[in-house]
Amino acid sequence: MVYAKTRNEKEWKKHITALICVFIASIIMSINIKSFVRAGDLIPGGFTGLSLLIQRSANLFAGIELPYSIINISLNALPAFIGFKMIGKKFTSYSVLMIVLNSFLVDLIPVTPITYDPLLVSVFGGILNGIAIVIALYGKASSGGTDFIAVYLSNKLKKPSWNFVFGINTIILITGGFIFGFEAAMYSIIFQFVSTQVIERLHRRDHKVTLLIITKEGETIGQELLEYTHHGVTKFEGQGCYLKENKTMLYTVVGADEVKDVVHLIRELDSHVFINIMNSEGVTGNFYQEPIE
Repeated sequence: MVYAKTRNEKEWKKHITALICVFIASIIMSINIKSFVRAGDLIPGGFTGLSLLIQRSANLFAGIELPYSIINISLNALPAFIGFKMIGKKFTSYSVLMIVLNSFLVDLIPVTPITYDPLLVSVFGGILNGIAIVIALYGKASSGGTDFIAVYLSNKLKKPSWNFVFGINTIILITGGFIFGFEAAMYSIIFQFVSTQVIERLHRRDHKVTLLIITKEGETIGQELLEYTHHGVTKFEGQGCYLKENKTMLYTVVGADEVKDVVHLIRELDSHVFINIMNSEGVTGNFYQEPIE
């Protein structure tokens, strides 16, 4: 009963965190579109950019003012369906909530340009866009469209794939260049590149870290790591060259977002432990990653 109650409390905390992240990310992304993207006539890539591209084209060639919300929600219907089937129901549900909330906020928030300098718009708009996506991903959600592709590929390949999606977005931007001019398209590519780099730096789930742990409590720490992280641990027995004491070295690979908690756990078990933390370029073989629900 106690375990079930604790588990339910944990699930509720996750749900509330997800909703808060979705709400904050939607506001930041909507303000960014109305303050930077519209001011610089940018096409931010992804389905957001595609929605703006369709909206501007309808206005330019047919004189029709299409609501951003209707276009964006319609375009994301198919990716959302695929997300339910191939990624996870909770993740897709939170993403759909963000898509709908962001879509209507863009229609409701007034245009409030901060600057018309195209380079400043591209750089700071890209930073805000990247931050919004990172917050959404932290809450186990996304902004939809090509983000679904990035998350799916990251789970399959076990490494970041946002630069691959940047390539897809560049095609959308070049298409926009043929219609609205290549100067706006080139600044849009800068916007998208900055956004992608922010996500790569701040979203740590897809990055791997190697830990080399030198301790006298090898058996205890090794067992605790197995249960806590579900990652494999390899044990080596040796001797310290300075004090000539018998030591155990534990070798394991964890996600970059797990390092802080794992190090805290280890230091609670052995306050004199020595840990070497190294970034891993990549891993092959079985590596447990918490599934996206």
